[in-house]
Amino acid sequence: QVQLLESGGGSVQAGESLKISCVASKFAACMGWFRQAPGKEREAVAAVYTYSEGEVVPFYTDSVRDRFTLSRDNAKNTVYLQMNSLKPEDTAMYYCAAKGILGLWSIPARYTDWGQGIQVTVSS
Repeated sequence: QVQLLESGGGSVQAGESLKISCVASKFAACMGWFRQAPGKEREAVAAVYTYSEGEVVPFYTDSVRDRFTLSRDNAKNTVYLQMNSLKPEDTAMYYCAAKGILGLWSIPARYTDWGQGIQVTVSS
């Protein structure tokens, strides 16, 4: 089991930036971010794979692809989500998730470990 701790959430104005982080208690091949707004289903935001050869590859949902950047520091078991040009529709609880198996990065049910979540609020 992997313990995950998110940090960096908060409230910003539309167009501003925010960086959130997630520290894992140990290495997980896939770490991702999901978000859930009130009354909506949890949706994938981004995830990053670390392949056995060491290659790190990020994946993004279409709505954030040109605005968000996911990076990973494997030495610290930490992932960072830099969110730029934030929009009110980005407002949600953001959850960090991890799993040991690669593939199907956008499917919440495939993740074995979840953080408690942090709130990101973007006002217009």
